[in-house]
Amino acid sequence: MAEPLPELVEEFVSNPQVDDPAAILTTLAGQDDIYIATLLESLPVGPRVTVWEGIPRDRKLNILVEMRSDPREILIDATPDGEWTAIFADIEAEDLLELLDSLPNKLIELAFTALDEQQQKHFKAASQFKDNEIGHWINYGMLVLPLNAKVRDGLRLIRRNVPSHCDTIFLINRSGQFSAAVRLTRIFGSPEHVSLVELTEESIPALKGKDDSTTASLQLQRSGFASLPVIDENNQLLGRLDITAASELVNEFYERQVMASAGMDEDEDLFAPVAKSARNRALWLGINLLTAFLASWFIGLFEATLQEVVALAVLMPVVASMGGIAGSQTLTLIVRGLALGQVSNANIKALMVKELKVGGVNGIIWAIIIGIVAYFWFTNVALGFVICFAILFNIVAAAIAGVFVPVVLDKLKIDPALSGSVILTTVTDIVGFVAFLGLGSLILL
Repeated sequence: MAEPLPELVEEFVSNPQVDDPAAILTTLAGQDDIYIATLLESLPVGPRVTVWEGIPRDRKLNILVEMRSDPREILIDATPDGEWTAIFADIEAEDLLELLDSLPNKLIELAFTALDEQQQKHFKAASQFKDNEIGHWINYGMLVLPLNAKVRDGLRLIRRNVPSHCDTIFLINRSGQFSAAVRLTRIFGSPEHVSLVELTEESIPALKGKDDSTTASLQLQRSGFASLPVIDENNQLLGRLDITAASELVNEFYERQVMASAGMDEDEDLFAPVAKSARNRALWLGINLLTAFLASWFIGLFEATLQEVVALAVLMPVVASMGGIAGSQTLTLIVRGLALGQVSNANIKALMVKELKVGGVNGIIWAIIIGIVAYFWFTNVALGFVICFAILFNIVAAAIAGVFVPVVLDKLKIDPALSGSVILTTVTDIVGFVAFLGLGSLILL
């Protein structure tokens, strides 16, 4: 049973015997590659390198593959040149593709020469596709037979080898083009003389090599198959996407979305050098500062009003916060819909109407509640009405911005998860402040 990760991290950080290779081997005995990769990412750089040095060479490749690129690069730099030949001894094309962005050119060349001839062909074929295209991540281990094959041929093929997550045999024509697929479960129990064409699936999606990797992965997850064929523009069978690769790609996508919402890279190391982390985050902080100054400038337009009615300054954060939360809820919903391909020109109007209704209902409810609170707090009926209408207006405006901002950014080929929240917050702050302070100027002065 795996030792809880926090306890193991504490043990390696605080134990003075951590540099003993035998102790490291004993502590990590029985742990799988993913667990060790996560452990290494959780350690400060010093203990991380020490533990890495104590791991057997025949395990290092698989552990590197499971790690994020930033912490992985630290270990690659710390590994002596003489060890790489042993580390790359059993490397396959998919391993090299995973490590491609982390390895220096000289190690890429060394790893490529370590591949056998077939794996080199697979690597070259996958390298023709970008890393956001599914053709870059396909599995070349397949069960393939010609269209005229019979059940006996399928049984013979299955007895030789069945790759992991392979639940179908792909049938191809004489030109190597994908034609149909037969589930393995349909072959068992069928007469040996029956043609496999008679047992094919009525419908199985065929993915294109240039399809977006996340979209293709989600399609596989919904398909009911353990893998799907991947073809080129001429319908030639390239390989297959299996459920393990698809799940990893989807997980990476959602992790990327979460990190992008804060302007960060999903590969950032917990213990990255201070200068590097500061540099990565500086741009985002600068953008946020500009938007904050913009909101402050609008507040400055009502300086005289704030000096006359101090209560407005006290209640301003309430207006901004309510608009920001309402807008972020809509924004998150739309960003998810865009990622899944659920939002398009055909349904954007219906989405807008629905979100306006939601914003209107919530706006009325919370405007009344906040207006009542403001009245009893400051015993000022006019102030209660001012914040009541400002809240209603800002929540409705937030709903509109929450729909339009991500859609417009998506059309401009800008990731809405990365910059949508900053733009939305700026819009809701400015609209909220102008509405609240503007009404305050008209009614309270």
